[in-house]
Amino acid sequence: MALWNLFAVILAFEILGPAKCSMVKLNNGGYEDIVIAINPGVPEDPKIIENIQNMLKEATTYLFQATKKRLFIRNVKILIPLTWSSDPNYIKPKTETYDKADVIITIPHLKYGDDPYTLQYGRCGEAGKYIHFTPNFMVDDKLLSAYGSRGRVFVHEWAHFRWGVFDEYDQDNPFYITGTNVEATRCSLDITGSNTNQDTVLNCNFDGTTGLYEEGCVFVPNRDQFAMESIMYMQSLSSVTEFCDASNHNIEAPSLQNRICNSRSTWDVISNSADIKSTVPGTITNIPEPTFTLLQYKERVVTLVLDVSGSMAQNDRIGRLYQAAEVFIIQIIEYDSFVGIVQFSSSASVTSQLVQIYNDAQRTKLKALLPKSASGGTHICSGILSGIEVNKKLDGSSYGTEIILLSDGEDNYDTKLCFPNIMSSGVIIHTIALGPNAAKELEDIAHMTGGLTFSASDKVDANALIDAFSGISAGNGDITNEAIQVY
Repeated sequence: MALWNLFAVILAFEILGPAKCSMVKLNNGGYEDIVIAINPGVPEDPKIIENIQNMLKEATTYLFQATKKRLFIRNVKILIPLTWSSDPNYIKPKTETYDKADVIITIPHLKYGDDPYTLQYGRCGEAGKYIHFTPNFMVDDKLLSAYGSRGRVFVHEWAHFRWGVFDEYDQDNPFYITGTNVEATRCSLDITGSNTNQDTVLNCNFDGTTGLYEEGCVFVPNRDQFAMESIMYMQSLSSVTEFCDASNHNIEAPSLQNRICNSRSTWDVISNSADIKSTVPGTITNIPEPTFTLLQYKERVVTLVLDVSGSMAQNDRIGRLYQAAEVFIIQIIEYDSFVGIVQFSSSASVTSQLVQIYNDAQRTKLKALLPKSASGGTHICSGILSGIEVNKKLDGSSYGTEIILLSDGEDNYDTKLCFPNIMSSGVIIHTIALGPNAAKELEDIAHMTGGLTFSASDKVDANALIDAFSGISAGNGDITNEAIQVY
């Protein structure tokens, strides 16, 4: 909703880097696995969860109508912070994290207050990073008079996020000259209203220098309208149910949509998206109400599964393994997490069962157990299966727990033999391949379990390995439990 100017767009790209991949799938016109995550810093309020569900129930109908009965919302996952009260109906998440969420509920942005917005720094037609709502927006109904209903706002932001379209208003350029007339920046031109000075609440005067209205003049749409477009201009108007298309697009308006999308209409961009192209018009007549899965974070459970086979003695791989694992234990793994250590060569041995990190004493204890020598063959499956058993020790299940597998991948056994056990365990395995001969199976293991995959060469420094370990964070949005090393 808030307008990101071009400089802010570029700055966000430089600071934040490319967007993480959304988990959303489209199945026969229905969006599945939309993840909405509540930041751990948000005070507990059950009304937020209730209103998220109400918002999506309304949004699916509005979306279905806006996309000409092509698309709707089938199911949604709501990620609830560990800091909130538990409930027996809440399920433990697996690969869903705050960092990967499509929608986040978190504190207001300093510039935009309670304005809903989508972090969008791609080109026309490219997906955004996430949709941002504030807790106040989710619970304070007085805000709806300004923004419209939450379901309508969601569809406006979803269009930004999913299809890469832009706003059809412009706060920096609210008016433009066309011929001998001054028009308000909007789409469509059928939207009627009056030009009012927001300071004096009187009719606007012309500025002889610019030929436009005086500073402080705003276009105030009439409450009663017949125009049905456009959702990217003002979805709060009750008559607005569609996007501007070629028949009514305002090509002259200095809107962000025109500037970034080369004057294409929003519907032109949307209708050329993979979502619309994958559906057949007229095949869906009735849509089901969205279903919701409530997920809640638990304490993080991570077991390091470390290769100590003979090949790890080459090029001081074992030394660099030690350095990187030490950094992970001392500086990276979050407080309150459970950490175990398994080492393997021809067979596996448990170096440490799960230890909960309360303070630096546990970190020091785990560091002392890291391997420093290497010998023997390589049996990756033995290490993984032992790591799964360690993770089970906490509550009898390894579902949603993590393994960080570091190996040079030169396996003496068939790694694929343990794939069925890995899949049935529900564990997430992040793999770090060290050296030039790492087996492709390491990457396969990460992909099939929803884990991350990294690789590091045999260069002398340990930075690549340390960077790999550093990239494996909880991703739950909670910075209060992160370890901070002060030098």
